[in-house]
Amino acid sequence: MARKKILVTGGAGFIGGNFVQYMVDKYPQYGIYNLDLLTYAGDLTKHKHIETKENYHFVKADIADRETILTLFEKEKFDYVVHFAAESHVDRSITDPGVFVQTNVVGTQVLLDASRMTEITKFVHVSTDEVYGELDFDPNTFFTEDTPLQPNSPYSASKASSDLLVRSYNETYRLPVNITRCSNNYGPYHFPEKLIPLTISRVLNDQKVPVYGDGKNIRDWLHVIDHCAAIDIVLHEGINGEVYNVGGHNERTNLEVVKTIIKILGKSENLIEFVKDRLGHDKRYAIDPTKLEKLGWKPTYTFDTGIAQTIQWYLDNKEWWESIISREYQNYFEKQYSSI
Repeated sequence: MARKKILVTGGAGFIGGNFVQYMVDKYPQYGIYNLDLLTYAGDLTKHKHIETKENYHFVKADIADRETILTLFEKEKFDYVVHFAAESHVDRSITDPGVFVQTNVVGTQVLLDASRMTEITKFVHVSTDEVYGELDFDPNTFFTEDTPLQPNSPYSASKASSDLLVRSYNETYRLPVNITRCSNNYGPYHFPEKLIPLTISRVLNDQKVPVYGDGKNIRDWLHVIDHCAAIDIVLHEGINGEVYNVGGHNERTNLEVVKTIIKILGKSENLIEFVKDRLGHDKRYAIDPTKLEKLGWKPTYTFDTGIAQTIQWYLDNKEWWESIISREYQNYFEKQYSSI
């Protein structure tokens, strides 16, 4: 029997990269194809320990390059597509929204066309809770799959647009799809422009840690490995056409997150520096994952266990994140902060 092929787009990024490793290790019977353009946040060194495995393959390509993508799909005849590839940093979307439209909207549409033409078994589109907009601070309110889409940044608007495209290909062309919308991820290999890795790296270097506004914005934190397990279940068990929210039941204010990291690392809270709030900064995100839990998924990490594991990973892999920070983006980190 021929080996089934799964195309993972954005597999050199943070979440997609963890998912590639998860799938290569768990499913030796699948061929896992990692497609990535290797832009600033893409990094292949994380895959050195799997790159010689028989079921792992890498393809460098732009998802918005129609000719290249159609040729690839015709050649490989993928069975499944798990689509992570996206521009994802909110601050960058504010300064250059056109890039986000090109990758997140046009790129998704190209992949959908290729998937339709080659009759794939399922297309899983990995999205974000940011498409729902923001919640107030009432702890009894949550995003559900029926919450209207009300994106507040160019990034989230581009993701909402791609979500609607995916839905339309299911309704119009009967392409088998699922959409997942996750809360904020954290864990190994997180690119250092985001809140948690930025805080860890700066605290370790005794540098000031920038916190937007008053730090009271709330996010629901999800360990990336729990997210990978959720995508795995949706890929294999998700009902055609359905949306599934993925949340970690771990709400924290940004300030609480920063203080937790500082405490674990034994540093002073004097490192905290409040800075001008970001444009369109959503107050609160919180996910109700009940629908997904009915498929058999539950998060395995609490925030306390997950953040301790993440910090230890950064301590054990200092060479990796220091090499990332030392690239040409150092000046960017000094001017721009987390997208949380």
